Amino acid sequence: MPETSYFALFLIGLLGGTHCVGMCGGIVGALSMGAGSRPSLHLAYNAGRIISYSVAGALAGALGGASIAFSGQWPVRLVLYVLANLMLVALGLYLVGVTPALAFTERFGQKLWRHLQPLSRRYLPARGVAQAFPLGLLWGWLPCGLVYSALATAMTSGSAWHGAGMMLSFGLGTLPNLLLAGLLAVRLKEYAAKPLVRLSAGLLVLGFGLWGLFNVVRLLVQAEG
Repeated sequence: MPETSYFALFLIGLLGGTHCVGMCGGIVGALSMGAGSRPSLHLAYNAGRIISYSVAGALAGALGGASIAFSGQWPVRLVLYVLANLMLVALGLYLVGVTPALAFTERFGQKLWRHLQPLSRRYLPARGVAQAFPLGLLWGWLPCGLVYSALATAMTSGSAWHGAGMMLSFGLGTLPNLLLAGLLAVRLKEYAAKPLVRLSAGLLVLGFGLWGLFNVVRLLVQAEG
């Protein structure tokens, strides 16, 4: 599960790029208005965003690890494992076009974002790295079903270190769509949006989740035997 989760989260971040651009296009546009297409500005901006993802992943992994430690190894680990694979199924369905599969997760972050959003105004327009980096840190907490579903998977890692690593993989997957500019970014976005590409990626991630759930059934059967 950990190995496939790293790869699956990277793939989800990469091929979920159209969702990322839709969610964050306004922020990227505001950043560009401040200082054009300066690479250092965009690098700082995205570095802050991915660091926030990693911090959130560390918290989720630590929470999952604490739950396992205090509640007993087998039952809690099994529940978290099932949850992670159900989230992979939901993410796979999202990629193949069943967009409501992730809508419910975004409601959980709305209250937190209402407190953080006013802080972003002091960094706009971002004219330098000193403004772009903290803006990216705040942007990383923007309510997003794609991010929250990835965090549910990170929670099953059982440790802050692995949880951070999983969310780092996810963040790096989102990077090309939000960092590259001009014609290359347009081509990448068009490629990621092709039905065959999204269908293939969605079925692959869906397969990860279904295989994990199959393993749960197999383990339960073995335990009863």
